[in-house]
Amino acid sequence: MLKILGRTSSLNVRKVLWTLDELGLAYEREDWGAGFASTRSPEFLALNPNGLVPVLIDEQGALYESNTICRYLAARYGHGHLLPVEPRPRAGVEQWMDWQATDLNPTWGYAFLALGRPTPGYDDPARIAASVAAWNAAMAILDQRLAETGAHAAGHDFTLADVVLGVSVHRWIRTPMDRANLPAVQAYYARLKARPAFAPWALDEVP
Repeated sequence: MLKILGRTSSLNVRKVLWTLDELGLAYEREDWGAGFASTRSPEFLALNPNGLVPVLIDEQGALYESNTICRYLAARYGHGHLLPVEPRPRAGVEQWMDWQATDLNPTWGYAFLALGRPTPGYDDPARIAASVAAWNAAMAILDQRLAETGAHAAGHDFTLADVVLGVSVHRWIRTPMDRANLPAVQAYYARLKARPAFAPWALDEVP
């Protein structure tokens, strides 16, 4: 049995759960982090020394880093579904997965903790405005790509790239702020919301 350690309010946990559901895999989940079991406990740090969720545990032990977990699950159980086997198509998927982690997500850190999940210390108007502007600029890059494909991030087919981007798009849409007018992103989000495996992880009250 696959086990996931992490709370469902975590964007990175949700991308793993969505991947599991897309693949039709059975799993157990335990709540860890913010308000639940401490990720700074010796027990958890033995599994992930970074003290972050999610962690996947299977018969081979613990695995952390959410995008890596998604790749592992798709490669092991997907048989080419979600993650292509051929090197170039696979690189096209992984390019957008890496863009989500290294280019998109860092833009929204301050704005989200100020507006989407209000946190003490995140109340500088100038920093909020700068973060919102950077977030919208990054999303405009995705909008341009989606306008080109007319479908999904890596091309016509739904892939892991859309799982990891989908949870980030959900956060952008559900955070109360001034959003850029990005029609391709809005249409993309509507397509993703129609997927049964995404529905449990795209709740309006959980940005």
